[in-house]
Amino acid sequence: MNRQPHAKSREIIVASAIEQVVGELRLIDVADYIAFIRLEHFACLSDLVDSAVELFFMPGTLKLGHGGEAHVDWSGSPRIVLDLELRPPGVTVYFQLTLSEAGNSVAVNYVSFEKPGEDPEHNTALLEAVIEQARIRKVEPMAF
Repeated sequence: MNRQPHAKSREIIVASAIEQVVGELRLIDVADYIAFIRLEHFACLSDLVDSAVELFFMPGTLKLGHGGEAHVDWSGSPRIVLDLELRPPGVTVYFQLTLSEAGNSVAVNYVSFEKPGEDPEHNTALLEAVIEQARIRKVEPMAF
């Protein structure tokens, strides 16, 4: 697949946006991911993702897509790949999140804009803006 020149900047935006969610997902034991994926219990996997997301994004903004993959063998550390969908208003991002001992990575597969502009950089800025709008913001405590 030929990557578009603006794909890397969009991957950075998505990775940055879901950083806190990834922290929550890494709290789940890797054996649970392996079991749910191997036994095709994707509803359970979806519940894990939903629970990790609920503190950071509006409902429905980030969810499990078509499933995931568990790469496990005798020669190395496990690697979990989750198909995710990021759906802030007006944009849908289909991507894969990889969790491994070495770290995390995001690979954006496709971005769909409801009303795309002609300029890819404008669309990338729009992506960043709508993701920010979909965040749940913590309310600052009031001073008495």
